[in-house]
Amino acid sequence: MNYKMIVLDLDDTLLRDDHTISPRTKQALMDAQEAGMKVVLASGRPTFAMTHIAKELELEKYGSFILSFNGAKITNCATQEVLFSSTLTPETAHELYAISKQEGVWIHTYVGDDIVTPAHNKYTDIEGEITGMPIVEAEDFIAAVQEPVVKVLMVDDPEKLVALESKLQPQLAGELNVVRSKPFFLEFTEAGVDKGTSLHHLIQQLGIKREEVIAIGDSYNDLAMIEFAGLGVAMGNAPDDIKAVANYVTDTNMEDGVAKVVEKYMLNQAASTV
Repeated sequence: MNYKMIVLDLDDTLLRDDHTISPRTKQALMDAQEAGMKVVLASGRPTFAMTHIAKELELEKYGSFILSFNGAKITNCATQEVLFSSTLTPETAHELYAISKQEGVWIHTYVGDDIVTPAHNKYTDIEGEITGMPIVEAEDFIAAVQEPVVKVLMVDDPEKLVALESKLQPQLAGELNVVRSKPFFLEFTEAGVDKGTSLHHLIQQLGIKREEVIAIGDSYNDLAMIEFAGLGVAMGNAPDDIKAVANYVTDTNMEDGVAKVVEKYMLNQAASTV
């Protein structure tokens, strides 16, 4: 198969534990783009928190794309045009806030380029570090969220969120997409919006077949795109149930797992056609 696109989750997939791209992985992705292949970033992160990585990989030069907020927004890196955007109403965010209080978990959302939370907690600091975004502690969360938001997160200890995910997925089915992006992040987007549906939307616009796409991820919010892509790849550090649905399991994010997939399935292909 001649693969034309590779779609990459960021945290614990493309990025090492210190949030950097290894030299080997960067070189492989630059070589793939030079050979005419698209490199797409797909993350639960806000767009703002992905742009520096897009710049490092020169996605603007190669006319590629960012799928941010778990696929709720698609941005053309070359033109900054938003090709797709999905939001939740303020009322939905307020309802989720009520659920978070009822369940005794913390809540975050994004207003502009700020992380907004009613109470600062240890997971706020993690989100702030990952995204590089300012944190606004708004005691009156409802007053602070008076415009549509792209997504909402409930954050707490992993054991608590596993149980909450199991409870809320059926309860909110048809209304919201509910998925964990990290063990301590439970994310809410519009129903039917995930990395898989967003990827489908993008390749339809580009005239690329799903069989020509590789998608690599490590967590539950990557599952939809791993299942959708022609070659769905799980990282070596992914949970076993993610690995079980992947077509291929590569090495971990600390062992150049992404680079090895690019070299094996994309660069070898490019070399054989020269």
